[in-house]
Amino acid sequence: MVKNIILISAAAMTFVLSGCSSKEPLYNYGDYSQEYYNYKKNMSPETQLELQKAIEQAIEDADDGSSDRVAPGMYANLGYIYLKTGNTKMAKQNFIKEKTLYPEATHFMDRLIQKIDALEGDTDEK
Repeated sequence: MVKNIILISAAAMTFVLSGCSSKEPLYNYGDYSQEYYNYKKNMSPETQLELQKAIEQAIEDADDGSSDRVAPGMYANLGYIYLKTGNTKMAKQNFIKEKTLYPEATHFMDRLIQKIDALEGDTDEK
């Protein structure tokens, strides 16, 4: 009787714990973490370009890989890089993509998009 309880308990624990293991990553980061660290350590146009390339590659790889999800904030970060370089069209596209994939970012992305629209409105009037 005791052996049966131990055996059933061990089987149940094995079943429960095997459901928790995941072999596939939830998000695709690519080289983003390392390039972000490099950028923060040495903020320069070169490291910013490397960060941009790493994000773009992670997004591309997510479409082709087993984890077809880009981590939250990656589109927003890429959009911010585009915004800093003056490419408001690409910035806006990435902010829209971020809020589409991650609705919890909608309020923040909408505010950034409104600021871009205001900037574009100011340049149109001049």
